Amino acid sequence: MNNETLLKNLRNVPDFPIPGIQFKDVSTLYKNPKCLKIMVNELYDLYKDKGITKVVGIESRGFVVGAALAYRLGAGFVMCRKPGKLPAETLQETYMKEYGKDTIEIHADAISEKDVVLIHDDLLATGGSMLAAYHLVKKFNPKQTFINFIIELSIEGLHGRSVFPEDAEITTLIKIE
Repeated sequence: MNNETLLKNLRNVPDFPIPGIQFKDVSTLYKNPKCLKIMVNELYDLYKDKGITKVVGIESRGFVVGAALAYRLGAGFVMCRKPGKLPAETLQETYMKEYGKDTIEIHADAISEKDVVLIHDDLLATGGSMLAAYHLVKKFNPKQTFINFIIELSIEGLHGRSVFPEDAEITTLIKIE
């Protein structure tokens, strides 16, 4: 889609979190009412006819647009969080990061087999956290699962889309190549 308003308002932060990384800061899109409206409206248009019953947002930037989209779709919102943040029984998925392991959790009663789930996060780079969330959601055996990002990076060896199964339906609002 690569909406020009979104691209113009996306902030690049050089050398964050480490030297050589060009960080794409979506907080500038969240704080701008016009950009936030564009993102939620474009996502709504993509998913309004898919029967989404739950939107899963990945901690923490996936909560912002994920919750707004769930409201707009008339769906429930599920938080996918780091260990120890959710108060009731959880299911976990551990995954490898560039510098070690990480784990995410979802409440054990958050999703049912009747649900159609959209998993949302801000950025696709290596795909690690979203792939873990995808595997976690699949443990619930929902009717269907969709994946969405605001930004997809396909630069300098970052091809996160390739880690997902071929049948995974993935959409992005901005693709940077």
